[in-house]
Amino acid sequence: MTVPTTHTASPDPRSLHERIAADLRDEIMSGDLAPGASLPSTARLKDRFDASNATIQKALQLLKDEQLVVGRAGSAVTVREHRQRTVRPAASMAPADPGKPYRWLTEAARLGTQAHSTLLDVIETRPPADVASALGLDDTETAVLRHQVLSIDDEPVELVKSYYPLHLARGTAITAKRKIKGGTPALLAQLGFPPRLSVDRVSARVPTQEQYQALHLPSDLPVLRTLRVVYSDEERPVEATVMVKAGHLYELQYEFTPE
Repeated sequence: MTVPTTHTASPDPRSLHERIAADLRDEIMSGDLAPGASLPSTARLKDRFDASNATIQKALQLLKDEQLVVGRAGSAVTVREHRQRTVRPAASMAPADPGKPYRWLTEAARLGTQAHSTLLDVIETRPPADVASALGLDDTETAVLRHQVLSIDDEPVELVKSYYPLHLARGTAITAKRKIKGGTPALLAQLGFPPRLSVDRVSARVPTQEQYQALHLPSDLPVLRTLRVVYSDEERPVEATVMVKAGHLYELQYEFTPE
């Protein structure tokens, strides 16, 4: 006779101050603690979590390091204004109008922030396996990588690596180490490859060393990794981009209709 195996939930291995910070972080990100709102007093937090003053202060320091809250001596700890940003991928997908900035920049301006991009490198390289597969490259083919970091109000917010098939990019501004006016969607359209469809695959991951340093992350909180594949006419893949942003500061909003 086989005895059924019972499974019990494993206890949370995190320290108490990390668990407290996780609960408060969730309330901030869900809007229960709105931008500008004061967090409960230390006394109330001590009662709620059955914790010492030192433990509460360690939890609050984590949230301060993550730039979710601000606190000054003698005043309440409050949720920072405009901390979590909602990103609408559809708002920046269309090519910019002639002579206009890349739509990511105009969308940021519309939301009252100042954005800019810093081009880090442009090289020919072998893409990661998922990118190579998305672009239909075989084991020997390379692609042109345009590597940049996007910043809002002088804070690095997104690490971006865009890959282009070599036969498409060769001899165009894609291979030059300079910014492309209007962004690559506009250039691709000019080259005869207008973006028709974009497919996103989003996952939460532990940040790599490069991502941790480039985004000035305060801890090993997950990052949001988006692999976006852009298709032109006849479902031809013309661009694959890996975008990484801090998971505790961003959410993605998609609009769609039932198929």
